[in-house]
Amino acid sequence: MTDLSKAEPPNDRAADLPAADARREAPPPGDVIVKANALSKHFGRGSTVVKAVDDVSFEIRAGEITTVVGESGSGKSTLARLILRLMPPTSGTLELNGKDVTGIKGRALNTYWREVQAVFQDPFSAFNQFFTVRRLLGRSKGMLDLKGESLQDRMMSAIEQVGLKKDSLDKYPHQMSGGQRQRVMIARALMMRPVLLIADEATSMLDASLRANILNVLTDLRNDTGLTILFITHDIGQACYVSDRILVMKHGKLVEHGTTEDVIFRPQHEYTQQLLEDVPRLHG
Repeated sequence: MTDLSKAEPPNDRAADLPAADARREAPPPGDVIVKANALSKHFGRGSTVVKAVDDVSFEIRAGEITTVVGESGSGKSTLARLILRLMPPTSGTLELNGKDVTGIKGRALNTYWREVQAVFQDPFSAFNQFFTVRRLLGRSKGMLDLKGESLQDRMMSAIEQVGLKKDSLDKYPHQMSGGQRQRVMIARALMMRPVLLIADEATSMLDASLRANILNVLTDLRNDTGLTILFITHDIGQACYVSDRILVMKHGKLVEHGTTEDVIFRPQHEYTQQLLEDVPRLHG
C-alpha cells in the first residue's frame, strides 16, 4: 500500500482522510490476475435501458488491494457480480490468469468459484442461526482440495488468519458480535484458498468502531499471505486507508483509476474531486 502519510495533500480536506499505516508498504508489481475488457451490463430494452456497467476495462494485480469506489448506483456491486460470474455480461470479456472465463459453465465455473470468493455486506443474514461456526465452515468440505490436510487444520488456519480464537469454532451466531461474524464470513471464503477475494461493502453494516478492524484483517491477509483483494465501497476514506490502487465509478462508467496516491492527492476527474470534498472535516 502507498504510504500516504508522506504525500502532500492538495487541500485541507484531503488531510482529513485516514492516514495509511506506515508498516503497510506497497508490494512489488505483481502479475495480472483479473483483466476486464470493455465489460458492460445493461438491463431493460429500448429507451428504458439501464447501463449498470458500461464499457469498463481494468486490471487487478497479484498481491494488491484494488478498491472500486463510487456512490450508490454507480455500478460497483454489479461489476463485482460480473467478476464473480453471478450474471453474464451484455458485452466484453473477463480473464482470470490470462484465460477467458466470460462464458465458462459447469465444472469450469465451479472451479472458478473456488478461485474467486466473495464476502458481502450483511454478516447477520449470512448465518444459519442453528449452525456453529465449525458446521458453517465444514459445509464447504465437498469443494475443498485438502491435499492431505485435514478439514480441522484448514478450519483452524482460516480462523487464525482472520484473528479469531480456536473456541470461536464452537460458537453460535448469537454469541458473536457483528465484527466477529464478518471475520467468520472471511474465514469461510479463505477455506477455498482463493486467488482473488472480493469484499463487497464488507464494513457497511458494522459500527464505526469495528470497521477499521475488518480493514486491518484485509490488509493483514494481503501482507501475510499475498492474497489479492477487490474491495468495494462507497467510502473514499476507506479506499484511501486500505488500497494500493483505486477505480472510481460513476453511472456505470470508470471515470478515473490509478495508484491510491495519484487518485487521492492528484485527482483528475471532477467526480473524484467531489468525493474528496465530501469527506467530513475533522478540524478547523
